[in-house]
Amino acid sequence: MTSASAKSLVVSSAPAVFVVLWATGFVVARLSAGHVAPVWFLALRFPLAGLFMLGLALVQRAAWPNARGVFHAFVAGALLHGLYLAPIYWAVANGLPAGVSALIVGLQPLLTSFLASWMLGEKLAPKHWLGLLVGLIGIVLVIAPKLQFAHLGGITPLTAGLSVFGACAISLGSVYQKKFASHIPLATGGVWQYVGASLVTLVISLLLGDFMFDHSVEAWTALAWAVLVLSVISILLLMMLINQGEVSRVSGLIFLVPAVSSLMTFVLFGETLTLVQLIGMAVCAGAVLIVNRA
Repeated sequence: MTSASAKSLVVSSAPAVFVVLWATGFVVARLSAGHVAPVWFLALRFPLAGLFMLGLALVQRAAWPNARGVFHAFVAGALLHGLYLAPIYWAVANGLPAGVSALIVGLQPLLTSFLASWMLGEKLAPKHWLGLLVGLIGIVLVIAPKLQFAHLGGITPLTAGLSVFGACAISLGSVYQKKFASHIPLATGGVWQYVGASLVTLVISLLLGDFMFDHSVEAWTALAWAVLVLSVISILLLMMLINQGEVSRVSGLIFLVPAVSSLMTFVLFGETLTLVQLIGMAVCAGAVLIVNRA
């Protein structure tokens, strides 16, 4: 296989690989729950991921951004990682059902489309809006069977509002990355992104005063997977997809994540998949097809 064909294979398979890897975030949450304080888990994860990015940058001898590029990468990282995950992790740890949080975060592609249209001038065709609408319907079908209405104590204006905040943060971060930081090499840009994310989560951890880490197998396994797979490989794929394509189209891939996560929990934890969820998976797949052909 030539280098050109190998590169083409990587680019063509990147969306599918990204969806599968990104969906493992739910598995990580299950493994770390009760073993590591949620925001402290992120405050440990992001600096370690930054070190891996630094090693990659040194091996590649990638160009380092100037002061303006450092600032933009720092802000993009604070939004894409720190301000996205910290409020969601905290909300779920404090009683918000994961299904409700996933449903709220599922609004992210729609929010991203609005922001991309406003900040980047991306045109949204009618088929594009149809795909986003169908995707939202698919997410509802996938998540609805898991919603718990018998225990509403964890669903509060604070926890729900924090999930909305997280969805807005990653939406703004995706557009900001495309507008201001897409020219920065992935490795060196990733280093400064994780500096921004680390600072955000460290400050939040200090404010919360919760640094629990029980050193269990579950805690270390979750941390290792989160650093290597979620914070390095997945983020490199996401940045590549954002840099090479329209932000709103790339965000349509997020519609597949709840369905893939549900399949993973069925295989790993024995959670059942209802007929409605299976239909929702098919609807989500159709939404991505519509968005990518819009």
